[in-house]
Amino acid sequence: VQLVESGGGLAQPGGSLRLSCAPSGATLRYHAAGWFRQVPGKEREGVSCINRSDGTTYYSDTVKGRFTISRDAAKNTVYLQMNRLKPEDPAVYYCAADPMLYCSDDGMSEGDFTSWGQGTQVTVSS
Repeated sequence: VQLVESGGGLAQPGGSLRLSCAPSGATLRYHAAGWFRQVPGKEREGVSCINRSDGTTYYSDTVKGRFTISRDAAKNTVYLQMNRLKPEDPAVYYCAADPMLYCSDDGMSEGDFTSWGQGTQVTVSS
């Protein structure tokens, strides 16, 4: 499944952005989906994940309480609502999905996801 992200851009510290992830020519209905982010020189960090069946979610400690992941089955889209953005949030954000994965509090690993988007840049600056 090819994924396409949108919604990145520039926000002020304390501001908000909403990222969207939609598949190209397929459905995300039977996939767990997640968001990773990466800054140059650092490993990709898993920030949030949502399950396909029960809609349960996982958040990394760095975004918990500020970011919300959700999915709209009718629109075949997964969202990441990012509020109270901080100077440490800028990165390229990637959407990922997998039909077999179950997200849990154990965290996220890149190797658990088989489908990826091309990434969207998020910048936080005043």
